[in-house]
Amino acid sequence: MGLTDSDLRYLALVIRASANEQLLSDDLYLGLRRPRVRGGDYDAFVDKFVTSARELYPRAYIHFEDFGLHNAQRLLDKYRGEISCFNDDVQGTGCVTLAAIISALNVAKHRLAELRLVIYGSGSAGTGIAAQVRDAIATETQKSKAEAAKQIWCIDKPGLLLQSLGENLTPAQVPFARDDNEWKGKSLRLLEVIKEVKPHVLIGTSTRPKAFTEEIVKEVAKHVDRPIIFPLSNPTRLHEVDPKDVFEWTGGKALIATGSPFPPVAYGDTTYEVAECNNSVCFPGIGLGAVLSRSRVLSDKMLLAAVKALAAQSPALKDPNKGLLPDVVDVRELSVKVAMAVIKQAVAENLAQEKEIPTADDLLEEWVKEQMWEPRYRELKPVDTRSG
Repeated sequence: MGLTDSDLRYLALVIRASANEQLLSDDLYLGLRRPRVRGGDYDAFVDKFVTSARELYPRAYIHFEDFGLHNAQRLLDKYRGEISCFNDDVQGTGCVTLAAIISALNVAKHRLAELRLVIYGSGSAGTGIAAQVRDAIATETQKSKAEAAKQIWCIDKPGLLLQSLGENLTPAQVPFARDDNEWKGKSLRLLEVIKEVKPHVLIGTSTRPKAFTEEIVKEVAKHVDRPIIFPLSNPTRLHEVDPKDVFEWTGGKALIATGSPFPPVAYGDTTYEVAECNNSVCFPGIGLGAVLSRSRVLSDKMLLAAVKALAAQSPALKDPNKGLLPDVVDVRELSVKVAMAVIKQAVAENLAQEKEIPTADDLLEEWVKEQMWEPRYRELKPVDTRSG
């Protein structure tokens, strides 16, 4: 394309490992007409891309998007210790949800170190959230990741994930599978798990509409003063519970974030804003910080710094009836603050390869803003094609 290294800042690349039979038989399908590649051939193909990208652009940052359940965490684990990379479906969802959790814990006056979390739906989003929370607990408390994982209970189609599921567990689920002896003679269903665990936080990533019934919500509220309930499945028709029902069933005490936009909810004499866990308030700043610092890798501490920077902007910290997360309309200013936190942590860990990074906050903020892309579009003027 005639692009030089200085010209090329962002490159969008679609990796199409072919398609299913329905698409292959469609005359309008533009992709590769061959059966879908899986297994070793698929891994070799992805590795060829990553290796080539690293050779051509050794300081590049790779953002993975829309990799499937069995590939997302596995490929992230393979490469994140070698290159600066980020998977939005796993880490982006995990980071924005963790920011909402931290905001809610601050309002409820609980500490991350004592958190008990139940996640209903253990696909890439659910396990991504679990991993991000586990890593944050480990970083904050100096616990091992295995110890931190014991504060998280993951439920999927078979019920509570147990180690006896063996090969039926995905690689991302394995760290959160419980010892079977803990649950000998106990039900693995959501309600019974809540009764046993008494969680501070209940998260839904199941895509099962209305899965959080009145009985389940009230059971969570029975054990904590401010139940934290996040129905994150989207689109809206798939959410586990309607926020207005949660406020009604908890007497307005719940702290809520959702996976889709919801209007404010009036309960009693109070109107509550419902925060949306939108990855867009998080991943642009993380990527910006990694790109500008030329970080060798994207570390757990860098991600936690990003989460804390986002959580610090929570409107609920000033008014508990406001949203737990800032609105996506403020994404540019949020991205500056998140990027600054990521850059500082990269420098602190000696991961930054950029040599001219300012240390003072005001200068660093100016430095970041100067290098942000501005969406400026040239004015289009109509042309009379009939002339001359």
